[in-house]
Amino acid sequence: MEKRSAVAKAIEEITEALPHLIRLPAGKAWIDYDEEADVLYVSLKRPQKATDTEFLENRGILLRYRNKELVGVTVLDASKRRNGDKKRVKGRAPAV
Repeated sequence: MEKRSAVAKAIEEITEALPHLIRLPAGKAWIDYDEEADVLYVSLKRPQKATDTEFLENRGILLRYRNKELVGVTVLDASKRRNGDKKRVKGRAPAV
C-alpha cells in the first residue's frame, strides 16, 4: 500500500509540473537534485559544458551559458523555493 501511495504522489507531482516542463527552452532536459547541498540542477544540453555563468542573487539561481545559449540552470536552496518564492538567498556564494 505504501508503494502505491508513493507512486500516486509522484504521478500527481509530475502532472502538476507538466505545464512548466513542456515550456522548457529545449526538447530535452536532465534534472538532478543534490539533497545534501539542497541544489537542483537542470541541464538543457548534455554534456553541459558551460562557458559563462550569470548569478541571479535575488532568486538564488545560476544561469549556465555556452556562448550565448542557455545550457543549464542551478537552483540554490531548492527545497525552500516552492510556489514562486523569490526571497533573497543569504549567506550563499555562487559556485562558479
